[in-house]
Amino acid sequence: MTPAFVAIDWGTSSFRAWALGRDASILGVRSAKAGMVTLKPAEYEVVLESHLTALGVDNCVPVLICGMAGAAQGWQQAPYLDAPADLSALASGAISVSGISRDVRILPGVAQRMDGAWDVMRGEETILLGVSLNTRDPMSVCLPGTHSKWASLRNGRLERFDTAMTGEIYALLSERSTLSHALAGVSGVLSAEFDAAVREAIAAPERILQKLFSIRAKPLLTGTAKSAQGADRLSGLLIGLEIAGAQRSGVDMITLIASGVLQQTYARAFDMADMRFTTLNANDLVQAGLFHAAQSIWPERFDGGQI
Repeated sequence: MTPAFVAIDWGTSSFRAWALGRDASILGVRSAKAGMVTLKPAEYEVVLESHLTALGVDNCVPVLICGMAGAAQGWQQAPYLDAPADLSALASGAISVSGISRDVRILPGVAQRMDGAWDVMRGEETILLGVSLNTRDPMSVCLPGTHSKWASLRNGRLERFDTAMTGEIYALLSERSTLSHALAGVSGVLSAEFDAAVREAIAAPERILQKLFSIRAKPLLTGTAKSAQGADRLSGLLIGLEIAGAQRSGVDMITLIASGVLQQTYARAFDMADMRFTTLNANDLVQAGLFHAAQSIWPERFDGGQI
């Protein structure tokens, strides 16, 4: 079966592609560690075509991309929609990649231009579109990652959002700061050390800088070796701080959108914070969002046209 199009989530460090049929069935999957941080603009087409060849996709099949491929440092820059944003308008803001023979479009990101709350996202807006297709109810959404997004949805609109640099701060502190001397391995997160750290950060977020340095001080003063407990504690303190900020913004019931380890980690942290939450799979939702947008861009390629 010939795909209706190829859906791609192309991020900062990774590439994920799905060849999708007219009924949204998955006809092929490709993934790679090839994102904005490793690719020059001129290299995107070569990487894309190598994966499409592996999928057996010919040149007449179009491609729809979301994510950092549309950033200023990516392949070609796609403009931002302004929040509050109607997520169904993402398709109308897609750009066509110039200088290539294949029909390749990149969806826009979303920008928030408010004093004290300047923010941007690329890729998460397509996941949020996937969420909005199934409910019009108000919803508070958490999308954890290197830069975690907390978003408010209502009636298919992205009302506002905040970004927490939790994953990036963890990487910087664990790899480049004095704390690196106290850490061994990676965080196991599902541990008593992680649980305690989440609770401490939520109870006293104003003490986070002191709590962080204690990760270095304890092994020095007790003569203990590096251990994964330090990594667990660092992870718990940072995620707990992120959750404390959300709680103080009035967030109650959360829709957690993640998969794999991140899903397990944040679910555990929400339990420690006594926060109510439901969980959805990020991969399923980005596919749904890209499929919906593709139906608007290329209705002739789908039986029945726009859903």
